[in-house]
Amino acid sequence: MNDGTGLFGGAFDPPHLGHVSLLEGAARQFALEAIVVLVVADPGHKGVHAGAGERLSLARAAFPGYDVRLDGHARTVDLLRESRYRDPLFLIGADEFADLPTWKEPDAVLELARLGVATRPGYPQEQLEAVLAQVQRPERVLFFQIDPVEISSSDVRERVARGESIDGLVPLAVAQEIAGSHLYRG
Repeated sequence: MNDGTGLFGGAFDPPHLGHVSLLEGAARQFALEAIVVLVVADPGHKGVHAGAGERLSLARAAFPGYDVRLDGHARTVDLLRESRYRDPLFLIGADEFADLPTWKEPDAVLELARLGVATRPGYPQEQLEAVLAQVQRPERVLFFQIDPVEISSSDVRERVARGESIDGLVPLAVAQEIAGSHLYRG
């Protein structure tokens, strides 16, 4: 049975192996018709360091073989209201899920899409349960496990700015593109 369309959105400033792990874990866990990677052009919740076009190019390098698009919506609920994806499953990490109550209209998000939440061994279950207790449609939240990858985009940017290697933190194609375009050099 096909399980709709997976949507994996983010700033991807830059995309790293933690993002790749989440996407690969979702592809293994769910029988999705397609997965679309959405690079948020202007994230409403945080600033970005590279332009939308640069981040789109980095995401295409990080996720070869996937449909990678620029997303003009600052908020998830707005994307979901205006999109025509069949039975969307919005993919996020457990840390992002912990912030769900602060999202714009979190209950509307769960009406419009299911959430696929990647967890890792040792993640505090009580944090996940506390968020589930705050939403109207907890049955629309699906958890799946991934191996822990302790990387953040800010760590990658800081290493690049210091002239340090980012090998083992980002896909090789992403490292090459960052080096070639002199991104994040400070």
